[in-house]
Amino acid sequence: MITREITIRNSSGLHARPASLWVQMASRYKSSIKIKTDSTEVEGKSILGILSLGLTAGSKFQLIVDGEDEVEAADSLEALLVQLEE
Repeated sequence: MITREITIRNSSGLHARPASLWVQMASRYKSSIKIKTDSTEVEGKSILGILSLGLTAGSKFQLIVDGEDEVEAADSLEALLVQLEE
């Protein structure tokens, strides 16, 4: 299991378009992917779950990935967020 602390740096946060890109990428992996904030944990492959968190610029969350391709999944999802910053 991999757990990473991530901060949203995209000025518009993790709104519909970036959340959609996240779900498309997350769905490629067999591993379980969860996003956890202080009070809530949602399925990282669910656009509704992600949008329900209301992650804005500066928001922090834990990315929790568990499974056979966990390293690749965690690296790819973190890299996607970096791309969205640009």
